[in-house]
Amino acid sequence: MTENKIAEIVVNCAFTIHKGMGPGLFESVYEEVLAYELENQGLTVERQKVIDVEWDGVKLGAGFKADIIVNGKFIIELKSVEKVQPVHQKQLLTYLKLTNLKLGLPYLKLTND
Repeated sequence: MTENKIAEIVVNCAFTIHKGMGPGLFESVYEEVLAYELENQGLTVERQKVIDVEWDGVKLGAGFKADIIVNGKFIIELKSVEKVQPVHQKQLLTYLKLTNLKLGLPYLKLTND
């Protein structure tokens, strides 16, 4: 399955969840429900996946944790925030670079403005 098809499924699931649960819950709640929905769509979900930092050919340990990685190809970094900040995009770009993955969502804005 391509990254673009995964993105389509993720966005549709996120929309359904937001419509059903509404805004304002903790990220962990949305993560739990989104993982459930994605698995129901037949996708493989890794939650709180450790992303090691490698330097000089040595893995230096857990640098970060990605909220969700789907099918080993697509990163989701959930945010339940009033306003999306540039740091949220930077966070995803860092994860993509460290994992050599091509695509992800930097946030799913799950609160009202």
